[in-house]
Amino acid sequence: MEGERIVCPVDVTLNLINKKWSIQIIRDMFFGKKHFNEFKEDKPKLSNKVLSNCLKELEEKGLIEKVVLNTTPVTTEYCLTEYGKSMNRIVYELAMFTLYDQNDNTYSDETRRELKSRFREVLDIDY
Repeated sequence: MEGERIVCPVDVTLNLINKKWSIQIIRDMFFGKKHFNEFKEDKPKLSNKVLSNCLKELEEKGLIEKVVLNTTPVTTEYCLTEYGKSMNRIVYELAMFTLYDQNDNTYSDETRRELKSRFREVLDIDY
C-alpha cells in the first residue's frame, strides 16, 4: 500500500453526479419512473439536448435504465437501476439537511412532516 495513491470515495461518488442536472434527475426518479418530458416540468432552463446527454451519461454509468415501451407513439421511461437506487439515501440526506433546519422558513411544519414521511416511505426507514 505504500506509495499507492488512495482516491477519496467522496470524489468517486461526486464524479458520478458532477454534471449539472444529474442529481436533480436522480432525485426526480426517487419516487419512480419518469418520461423524458417529466424531467423538464420544473426545470425551464433544461434543454432537450442537455437532458438527453445527461440521461445517456447516467445510463452509461449504470445509475439509470432506459426502457422503450412498445406503444403508439413509442414511449420511453427512465428509472433508477439498483445501483442508482443506492443514491436514494444521498438524496434523502440532502433533503433532510434543509427539512431539519428550523430556521429555514421555506416549509411549514406540516409540509416538513409530509415530505419527511414521503421520503422515509421510499427508503423504508423508521427514524
